[in-house]
Amino acid sequence: MIPHATCSRSLVAVSAKTRRIQTFKAFYAVRIYPAVLSHALTTIRGLRQPVVDNEDGPVSENDFILSILRANPSLRDTRSYLASFGPRPQTQTPTSPLVSPAPTVQVAQQTISIPELPKTSPILASILNPVIRRTALVKVQGPFTDVQLDSITRGLVYLEKLGLVSVIVVENDELHRGEQDERSSIIEETMRVVTSLEKHGARARPVVGAIVRLGPKPGADNTVAVNGICPPESHTIDSDLIPIRSALRAGEIPVISPFALDSFCRSIRIDANDVIAGLTRGMVEAAAEDRHKPAGHDDALGDVDLTPLRLMVINREGGVPSYARSGYPHLLINLESEYSHIQETFHPPWHHSHPTALSNLSLARTCLAYMPPTSSAVMVSHRSPSSLIANLITNKPAVSSSLPHALLQGNRKLTPSTPTLLRRGLPVQVIRNFADIDRKKMNRLLEDSFRRTLDQNAFYGRLEKTLDYVILAGDYAGAAIVTKEDCPGLEAPITYLDKFAVLPSHQGDGTVDFLWVALHDESYGLGLPFSANPNGGKGGKGEGRDLVWRSRADNPVNKWYFERSSGHFRMGSWVLFWCDAEKRLEIAQGRRGSSGLSHIEDWEDGRLAKWADVVFNIPATWKK
Repeated sequence: MIPHATCSRSLVAVSAKTRRIQTFKAFYAVRIYPAVLSHALTTIRGLRQPVVDNEDGPVSENDFILSILRANPSLRDTRSYLASFGPRPQTQTPTSPLVSPAPTVQVAQQTISIPELPKTSPILASILNPVIRRTALVKVQGPFTDVQLDSITRGLVYLEKLGLVSVIVVENDELHRGEQDERSSIIEETMRVVTSLEKHGARARPVVGAIVRLGPKPGADNTVAVNGICPPESHTIDSDLIPIRSALRAGEIPVISPFALDSFCRSIRIDANDVIAGLTRGMVEAAAEDRHKPAGHDDALGDVDLTPLRLMVINREGGVPSYARSGYPHLLINLESEYSHIQETFHPPWHHSHPTALSNLSLARTCLAYMPPTSSAVMVSHRSPSSLIANLITNKPAVSSSLPHALLQGNRKLTPSTPTLLRRGLPVQVIRNFADIDRKKMNRLLEDSFRRTLDQNAFYGRLEKTLDYVILAGDYAGAAIVTKEDCPGLEAPITYLDKFAVLPSHQGDGTVDFLWVALHDESYGLGLPFSANPNGGKGGKGEGRDLVWRSRADNPVNKWYFERSSGHFRMGSWVLFWCDAEKRLEIAQGRRGSSGLSHIEDWEDGRLAKWADVVFNIPATWKK
């Protein structure tokens, strides 16, 4: 099971109540004192106000706040955001008449007292005043209409307010290389993006000169693969990044045309993917050098970290289509274990409906090999730019990939415009031999995850007799341990999820979803076409089996279990969960037709009592 949360219910309740109060205050301030809030935001963040009509200003701010609230970040998401954009350190400053605990506003010879707002939470403080601005490489893959481009740039301006400054590379899929007036058309497209950004109050700078160079980087060992991936076909040198550094230092968003210098020093148009791949490597290497420079150095960017935190591909296609979701986009991709499999299962018709999906998938794989492990890439349609804010704050897919596909379709949460989140990820493998388990690493995983001391003799003694298989993520970063429990009265043993654990350092980075999807494919999802996977398991071949597990009734993770299980029931201090074999459910539903599954099937009769007799009597394996 996933370990218990350490905080008590009372703390969670207090936190939720405080958050509701702060949310109400935030809306109250926006509705009642828009001018004061606007001035405060300008004072705190030092950002320019949007160049729009006054009557449209409050609507824009409300839309911005609503976009943040819709992200619904968890406590772990909040901590992750604070780690990247933490609140600015407080410094002692002389008291100014303009800053007081209870400010006043003079209007028509009357003084209106504004009540003192409560102290802001850390997450709100970091949103209003990010201490470090981070960069994101953004591919704007058009062509787009003015309305579509307006929606995209509004989302990018919102990201800038949250501390993520976009380094944009423009592409036009309908403008083929070699066409007449190709260069002027690309520059015109670049200027459209600049104009649209400035319309929403951002400052933008067009970069129409060559920003990367073709060929291997001089002095570098370009034959060495990074994380198993060959270096990009373009590179940068220090002087190439001067326009980007200058723009960021001036508080401007660089908008780059896809030009490069060839071996004859000619500026030519290349694929935007090659520009972005070369920039990613160059910016990461430059940022590493910046960290060793003194603060006052000419090249130092101060509060801007040049290392790309996100890669964003905004296009008309949306995410990468998935055969497992009937052509709807992948929600979360583990590039380490799924990259080749996605290419092999890419249906031919998708080459027409999503012509750049695989090239963008390859781009994400190359860029994430150089970016920090916590970084991610997102492929999103121009129809859902607000999802960029949710991705920044939570670093999670729009919908969890481990939720049942039928549930997503039933609630209509999954659409052709749903974004695809991509992470470098971890390799996933299935172990079926008890002797292949590394006990030392498994002990560390379980004890660090559950924060309890394992009774090793009791645990491994039982596991040696009952082990079915272990699904491992990475080098014991996560594990799902499944056993076979004999059950009187049932033809086959119970498939029991004995332990489901993820290291604290990997909780929130997608490992949990990667692990659960692999568990689905090896147990209750077995036998369905979309359960074929490259994890070294059964490859989707076989008959699905009901998956059963137990959890303490007060375990906060139970909410996560409720969403993924077919059912549950409580017995004392325990809750029994199960997932029905999906292939058997499909057969039963097809047999009953439109009447549905409204009664107990023969194979369901009495099974809960039999499960409970076995599962609730499994001995604990923790030392007291």
